[in-house]
Amino acid sequence: MKPPTVATNCRASSFPERLFAALAMPAAWVRVAALALAISGIAWPALAAPSCESLKDLKLPDTNITLAQTVLAGAFIPPGMTETPPMLKDLPAFCRVTATVKPTADSEIKIEVWLPASGWNARYSGQGNGGFAGQINYPGLVGALRRGYAAASTDTGHSGQGTDATWALHHPEKITDFGYRAVHEMTMKAKAVIQAFYGAKASRSYFASCSNGGRQALMEAQRYPEDYDGIIAGAPANYWTHLLSAGAWDLQALQGDPASYVPAAKLPALSAAVLKACDSLDGVTDGLVSEPQKCRFDPATLLCKETDTNQCLTPPQVEALKKLYAGPKNSKGERVFPGRVMNGAEDGRGGWSTWVTGNGANASLMYLFTTGFFSNMVFDDPAWNFTTFDLDAGVKAADAKQAANLNANDPNLKAFQARGGKLILYHGWSDAAISAFNTVDYFNRVAATMGARETAQFVRLYMVPGMQHCGDGPGPNLFGQNLSPGVPPDPQHNLFSALQQWVENGTAPERIVAVKLKDDRNPAGGAAITRPLCPFPQVASYKGTGDTNDEASFVCAAPEPEKKR
Repeated sequence: MKPPTVATNCRASSFPERLFAALAMPAAWVRVAALALAISGIAWPALAAPSCESLKDLKLPDTNITLAQTVLAGAFIPPGMTETPPMLKDLPAFCRVTATVKPTADSEIKIEVWLPASGWNARYSGQGNGGFAGQINYPGLVGALRRGYAAASTDTGHSGQGTDATWALHHPEKITDFGYRAVHEMTMKAKAVIQAFYGAKASRSYFASCSNGGRQALMEAQRYPEDYDGIIAGAPANYWTHLLSAGAWDLQALQGDPASYVPAAKLPALSAAVLKACDSLDGVTDGLVSEPQKCRFDPATLLCKETDTNQCLTPPQVEALKKLYAGPKNSKGERVFPGRVMNGAEDGRGGWSTWVTGNGANASLMYLFTTGFFSNMVFDDPAWNFTTFDLDAGVKAADAKQAANLNANDPNLKAFQARGGKLILYHGWSDAAISAFNTVDYFNRVAATMGARETAQFVRLYMVPGMQHCGDGPGPNLFGQNLSPGVPPDPQHNLFSALQQWVENGTAPERIVAVKLKDDRNPAGGAAITRPLCPFPQVASYKGTGDTNDEASFVCAAPEPEKKR
C-alpha cells in the first residue's frame, strides 16, 4: 500500500508536479546508462514494420486496442492533465499503445504499453501499482523508457485514487483483476504488442515494484512463474488479509480508548528514545537503528512523571505502543502478523504520523486502507467500522473471502526457480506501513521450504536501515530499486542492474551501495550518506575506522550475537 502523495513508482498518485520533479533523471546519467548497456554487448535493433499506428488493428484475445500513437521526442502530457510535469519533459520518442482488456463481463482492465522508437534494449519491464491501484503508473513507464525498455502498466481494472476501494463493493471479478489477473493480462498483451512492433520477442522480461506492487511481484513469481525472468519485490504487502487485520487491531489499540491515542506531536520524543536505546547495537552511533531485531526498547521509559507533555507518555499510551510493537495474536496465542519495528524513525515525513497515528483520529493511511478493505472486500458493508472488529472472526472472514485473490504468501517457488527466475526482495527497517519483519518471515519460510542452499541460487533479501515505505527516511534509501534516477546504472549501485546481470550473466548480487541524497527530491544534489546493503542475514559491519557516512568504512558480515542486557 502506498500514500498517493509521495514520489516513487510504487505509490498511487494523481501525478502532482513535485512527484515528477522528484524523479527527473539527469541527462548525463541517461548517457551513462546507454553507454553501460552498449558496453555490455546488448544489441539495439532498429524498428521493424509495422508502424506504430498500425498496431491499432492488432487483434488480441479479450482486448480492444484503443490507441496506437507515435509520441515525438519532447514532452508528454498524461491523460487528465493540462501541462507537462518536469519528469515528462525531454522524453525520447516512443510508440504509445493503450488497450482495454475484458477477461470477464465485469472486467475493464486498462493497460498502456510504451515502445522506444529507437534504441530498444530488447527487454520488457512490467510496472506495478501502489495501494488499491486505479491508475497507470506513468513514473514507472518513464523510468523504463529512459533506459531503453519497452514497458507496460495497468490500472488493474478500475479507476480511482490509491486509497479508494469503493470500486470493489459487490464486484468480485474486479477484486480478482486487482489481486492478480490484471498484471498477468498486462504482461501477456504487452509481450504480444512488443513482438508485433519490433518483429521479435523481448529477450528478457523484468518486473520491479514496491508495496502492493511488491505483492504483485510475488504473485507473478508464485502464480505465473513464466511471465518474468527477474523480479524485484519491495516492501511487499503479500500477506494482505493479515496485514489489514493487524491494521484494525492497531486502530483499536490506539483509538479504542481515546486516552490511548498517541498524537503526532509525541513521535519525536518516541523516536529519540528508541534511538538512544538501540542506535549503537550495530557498533555505530549514527542516527540509524541498523539491527532492530536486537532492539528491546520499553515505551514505559517515557512514562510521564507528573504533567502530560509531548516529551512523555501516559499509562494508556504506553500500553498502546507495547501492543503495536508486539503485534496481534489470536485467542490461541498465534501471531497474526508481525509487530511494528522499533526503528528510531517513527517521526518524520512518511513515518507514523502518515501511516499509523495520523494527525488525528481516523486520519491515518492505516485507517483508510483497513476500512476500505473490510468495508468493500470482506463484509460488503460501507458502514463497517474498526471498533466492531473481532480479531479471530475478522481474520477468518478476510482469509475465507480474499486470501486466494490477494495473498501472495506461498514459499514454494520451485516453478519460478526451475524456469531460471531470479527474485530480489528488499524492505526498509523504518517502514511504517508494513512491518519489515513480514518480509524477513517470508524469506525465511522460502529458505525453509526450498532449502537454504537452493534459495541462495535464486533469491536475495536486502534490509535497508532507516528507509521508510519504499523510500524516504533518514537512512540510505536509493539503490536503483525501481529504475528511478539518483544512482549510477552499474550493478554495484543499482539493484535493477544487479538483477539484470544475475539473470543474463549468472553473476549473483552481493554488496549493493545505497545512497542517502542531500536532498531526497533532487538526485543531482549529491550524496549525504553511502552505505552497503548486504544479502540477508549479513549486515553492514563498521571496520572501526573511517567516515561512518562512507560505504567504504563497512564490510558485509554475519551479525554479532545479541549481548545480554
